[in-house]
Amino acid sequence: MKNKFYQIALIVTVIIISSFSFKENRTSPSIQFPYKKQGLTKEQAAAHLLSRFTFGVSQNDINQVVNEGLENWFLHQLDGNLPDDVLEEKLQGNDLLTFSNEDILKKYFKNNQILRAALKEGVITKEEATNKKEADIKQKLAAYMKQKGWLPVRELMRLQINNKVLRAAYTNNQLVEVMTDFWYNHFNIAATKNQCVQFIPVYERDAIKRNALGNFENLLIATAKSPAMLLYLDNAMSSSNNNELATKLENRRNNFSNKENKKLNKKRSSGLNENYAREVMELHTLGVDGGYTQNDVTEVARVLTGWTIYPISDNGPLSNLKKMIEKNKDKFTENGFVRDGDFLFAANRHDDGEKIILGKKFNSDGGYQEGIMLLKMLANHQSTAKFISKKLAVRFVCDNPSSALIDKMAKTFLLTNGNIKQVILTMVSSPEFWNKDALREKVKSPFELAISSIRVLHAEVKRPFTVYNWVSNMGQKLYAYQAPTGFPDNSNYWINTGTLINRMNFGLLIATNKLPGIKYNVSALNNDQEPESAENALAVYAKILLPQRNIDATIKRLKPLLNEQNLESKLNKSKVQNVANTSNQSTMDDEEDIFQNDILSTYEKENRKEEGHNKTLMQIIGIILGSPEFQRR
Repeated sequence: MKNKFYQIALIVTVIIISSFSFKENRTSPSIQFPYKKQGLTKEQAAAHLLSRFTFGVSQNDINQVVNEGLENWFLHQLDGNLPDDVLEEKLQGNDLLTFSNEDILKKYFKNNQILRAALKEGVITKEEATNKKEADIKQKLAAYMKQKGWLPVRELMRLQINNKVLRAAYTNNQLVEVMTDFWYNHFNIAATKNQCVQFIPVYERDAIKRNALGNFENLLIATAKSPAMLLYLDNAMSSSNNNELATKLENRRNNFSNKENKKLNKKRSSGLNENYAREVMELHTLGVDGGYTQNDVTEVARVLTGWTIYPISDNGPLSNLKKMIEKNKDKFTENGFVRDGDFLFAANRHDDGEKIILGKKFNSDGGYQEGIMLLKMLANHQSTAKFISKKLAVRFVCDNPSSALIDKMAKTFLLTNGNIKQVILTMVSSPEFWNKDALREKVKSPFELAISSIRVLHAEVKRPFTVYNWVSNMGQKLYAYQAPTGFPDNSNYWINTGTLINRMNFGLLIATNKLPGIKYNVSALNNDQEPESAENALAVYAKILLPQRNIDATIKRLKPLLNEQNLESKLNKSKVQNVANTSNQSTMDDEEDIFQNDILSTYEKENRKEEGHNKTLMQIIGIILGSPEFQRR
């Protein structure tokens, strides 16, 4: 009893501290980062904090954090409410800021959906459909889409990718975007499977971003109920024959004999799908060593039978059920059906039997609430606390975080019921985060490399999709990683000979203003002051692009490249290679790459002045951006 009292008192204390930590108007922070004890100056600590929790560091950013105070800056980032006038202006006209899933399904279509609709309305015949690659058929379909006001899904993903690039490059609320990127990778969904592509924008915006710094339990439930996840891991079609309501409805509608009904029920029982059940434990919560068994996987799948998608439109998933559901929806509640936006709990497909998961019994009459209880149990399990804490530590501290740090973070996770902000605060307030061995220990992903280059150069991004093309070439095709694991978060995955060459090429291209739609002012980087020589320029710009780092070794390593005679030819070669790689992307979605770009318009020649010293300075900047030191964060 005494121990229970102390535990309750500790939880209350943590809640009280939290309430003071996140007030809007702070005069003094309620936390203190121990960077001085680790031998770091305030400037070095600010650079480290920015390298981990933003998409790119410049000396101006460091100065701002130092002036504001590291703790204050970080707490404001955790709040995520800073004004974003520049970003909002750049995102004007992007439908995905407000579109619902229903809006998207009415406007953006996959090829097979367009074909079905055209066949249904007699725009083309079945014979013509078999030759859909013919020019006249394509023209008919294009005219049909224009008449309907429809667009292909590749345009949807172009908007989504543009949105992601611009947010990462320009938002003042950097930590929100970094955490959105982290959680999307944790709850990964590939746009290339089923009809997931049409649901990804709302999934990332509403399920992921809105909960990115909230409570893990809410984040887990939001992803579980998203149409994107229900389709990606096949739970939308998972059903059971162990359901009294379903049997009653079948027997009422079909005057079958008992023998025939048994056959029908047996056929329906094959609908149990364990994909999501397995991944929600292995990848989303407990971890592969979380203490569950194969029997637990099956039992979780049984609990989540009936978790599916409300048929949103005539062109969306399960559209064949839309009329039936609309006709009978007044009886939903009394029969145990639950609708929450685009989510539907279909009571007639739920397993009514008793289940036991991780030793906990789930009542046979639990219905929809069974699934909620299950997800809450998984979200607050001690194995989940350790698994999520380790993933956060790997992402923000080092590839191999200490067990002591993970234990501290897991303890906070359990005491605060999965409060993500508090777990992150525990991590950043620990000595391990500020240890000199952790500084620049992480390697940037291709997306992080591209955005950090844009931010440090103060580049203007007018064609965000150009960034996507190069991020893909460097090994990270956004929204297209097939496995539910998401991209691995370790140095070995990102760095090899091929990717290093592409990273160097990217650095040279962006530095010489040869990436279409991405431009910066080379003179402004050094306040319009001209370095005296190439060697002096290398030192000057290394200091600008690698702030608060020891650049001596980098300068020594890069000096031989100053006399490289083939830089221009390398630029041309990399440009040609990039176009070739883009045009030869593997096809997805009815022989159409949903991410397809207009290569000719993207890589058209642009008027630019690169003569004299500017060209030399740009190449030096490119060498620095491609250096091993810039690859680290």
